[in-house]
Amino acid sequence: MARKDGVRRRTAHQNAPREEHTEEDSEEPYHIDKLAISLFILVPLAVTICIGYFYYQNMMQHMITRQSSAPMVITNERASDMGRFWGTYRPGVYFGTKTRSANSPVTGLMWFQQNLPHEPKIRHWCEQGDKLSKYGWLKHNGNDYGVQELYDGNIKLTTEYVKRLGGKNGGDWSARITATNNANEPLPSKVSLMYYFVTDGPSNVVPNIRKSQHLRSLEGEDSELGSYKMSFSAEGSDLAYSHMISYTPGFEHIETVLKYGLEIKRNKGDYVGLKGRLVPMDSPGPNMYVYQVTGHLPLTLEVVFESGSVSDRPESLQGAALEAELAKKNREFDTKFEEIFKLKEKGYSAGKISFAQAAMSNMLGGIGFFFGSSKVQSRYNEKPIDSWDAALFTAVPSRSFFPRGFLWDEGFHNMLIKEWDETLSMEIIGHWMDLMNSDGWIPREQILGGEARAKVPDEFVVQRDENANPPTFFLPLESIIESLIRENSTSSKEYLQHLYPRLRTWYNWYNKTQAGQLPTTYRWKGRNPDAVKEINPKTLTSGLDDYPRASHPTSIERHLDLRCWMALASKVMANIARSLNEEWQSYQLTYEALSDNSLLNDLHWSEPQRRYADYGLHTDSTKLKRPPPPQHLQPGQPVPHRDLERVVTKSPTEKLVTSYYGYVSLFPLLTQILEPGSDQLGHILNQMKDEKLLWTPFGLRSLSKSSPLYQKHNTEHDPPYWRGAVWMNINYMAVRALYHYSLTAGPHQQLAASLHRELRDNLINNVEKEYRRTGFIWEQYDDRTGEGKGCHPFTGWSALVTVMMADKY
Repeated sequence: MARKDGVRRRTAHQNAPREEHTEEDSEEPYHIDKLAISLFILVPLAVTICIGYFYYQNMMQHMITRQSSAPMVITNERASDMGRFWGTYRPGVYFGTKTRSANSPVTGLMWFQQNLPHEPKIRHWCEQGDKLSKYGWLKHNGNDYGVQELYDGNIKLTTEYVKRLGGKNGGDWSARITATNNANEPLPSKVSLMYYFVTDGPSNVVPNIRKSQHLRSLEGEDSELGSYKMSFSAEGSDLAYSHMISYTPGFEHIETVLKYGLEIKRNKGDYVGLKGRLVPMDSPGPNMYVYQVTGHLPLTLEVVFESGSVSDRPESLQGAALEAELAKKNREFDTKFEEIFKLKEKGYSAGKISFAQAAMSNMLGGIGFFFGSSKVQSRYNEKPIDSWDAALFTAVPSRSFFPRGFLWDEGFHNMLIKEWDETLSMEIIGHWMDLMNSDGWIPREQILGGEARAKVPDEFVVQRDENANPPTFFLPLESIIESLIRENSTSSKEYLQHLYPRLRTWYNWYNKTQAGQLPTTYRWKGRNPDAVKEINPKTLTSGLDDYPRASHPTSIERHLDLRCWMALASKVMANIARSLNEEWQSYQLTYEALSDNSLLNDLHWSEPQRRYADYGLHTDSTKLKRPPPPQHLQPGQPVPHRDLERVVTKSPTEKLVTSYYGYVSLFPLLTQILEPGSDQLGHILNQMKDEKLLWTPFGLRSLSKSSPLYQKHNTEHDPPYWRGAVWMNINYMAVRALYHYSLTAGPHQQLAASLHRELRDNLINNVEKEYRRTGFIWEQYDDRTGEGKGCHPFTGWSALVTVMMADKY
């Protein structure tokens, strides 16, 4: 109306008899009015847009570190469970203990052989470079008992641990370390055993030191442990004692600080010992206390921790009482193991049973407790930032090489852990779910705290929120949820009610970030189309790293394995939602679509090759070639080294990537979504036994011998990883699936049963053979010789050999 009024006023002005202004003059007020109105509108609008943009940017920058608002799965009651308060929760050291609390003290063992004038080779962190011929748990129940053997040249060490509940601060525990001569090696001169107690920051600890630097005990008090006492006693010949009291700024520096405290002692023969107190008496509380005993073998050290809150202690866990408690726990372990796995009943030998016990025990003994923040980054963050401080209770793939949590590994770990102790699995899964941010993302590698971060190269520390990992937790959750539904207890319902909102957010995150272009298709994000030095750009997010996919990453890719993972996830989500009277029909419909064999075949089946495959922009005509030297080099100027780069000799086309037959091709079988009567199942089972493809006497190889990239380097410096080697996690899924189809009526039932038995036995026999030969269970196995490869000990998913022996899936 304002403009019409203005026009009306202007027209009246023009018709007035006294009008003296020109036409231009008469329009000037209108132009001024129009400009003012425009500025009045546009300036606030621009300011609002700028403020909104910066607010949006700031919100998105912090979105990655915003915790999920869903209820925590690990409630305060679960987190404060004193039954699991103390434990051997330091998988990265050869032996150590800590509590499940943010500010826990740590204890740990170090040892070395006296070998003057040479510098002592201290053993502390689990390191492949130490070249121990064997180490690992023989028995561990995941809570209050464990026995471990370590072979270090001519020294054999046995560590024994037992815990006894009582009081209100986690009770008492004792450790016994026995060093003897390894009969296969010459007798060493003398050996030093050291045991430390280190607090997180200045402590209120009083050491009890006798003459000759003999540290007998430590007494202290804090808010979490209450009052406590740690005592040391040793047995052996020609014993000499020393100690150290010092300060370390972090647990990752313990060994470095200790080395500064060494000196040559001149009593009872020259030996390397500790200097004593290295901080002034009046300095604020030191936090590092180390006991050392040196003597000839055999040498025994007992460490006894007693909580002051235990008022009805029958006797200290030392000497004969410790021996009796260890014997009792050993009997209980053997009884429970047979009740669960029934290996003796199945006819396995005592040797194979002890091997299966060691495999499981190393997984349970490798469970750790971590606390700290992750380094994370999204596309909205110019630099990495710290997430919130969080706790994680988890198993680890390898104590020496990967002593921290890995997302897709942990789902496989809990296929074994749940068989031994379902509540333990529930706690582990709950801790992982509580790491979720508000968007539903869980960092795939958890590097929490100084100890964990010290073992990781800087380039691998930062976790990026567009990167997924297979949602393997749905594997153990499938049976755990069914068990909780059957149990129908108050605690079971509470766990499911806390778990479900986080699982829903996690599930939605995959559908939002990893969806493909076509309905019911999925694509692993994160492949680099500009990786000129890779013959086939890696798909790290899939967990299968260098397993070959379409040669040219694009948005049209359809990844078969991720589609199958999401089918499994949809099935489990429908089950848990239905049990809680939540909306479950959409999950069920998604599962039915993703498991629809006709739709699956339309998208991923190649009838000419009779196999399932990824789809994408692909050519097999690629190779690595060294670029020519730069032009215009001056005479005598050295030719600079240039890494091999990918050369494409034939243009790619959009198609099914059938030339790479391997683990990915098996995923409809592995996740059990194939109909038992389908022709496709029959083709897969018949091809499985073909030695030119995947079958070996040691298990299924990851990539067929006929594939163009079988055992080929991905770059000049990256040897093949998932390009032929035998991996236990996928073989476990194959054995599990074959067992399923062997029990399901259909035309392929007998073939599945035959393949199940033979594949299972091949895997068991080879892993045990290498364990006996090398002393370790390995990350992967050579598909031509069966020899262990990669890092060791690797008792993450390779320990699934135990459940395969028991046929418990």
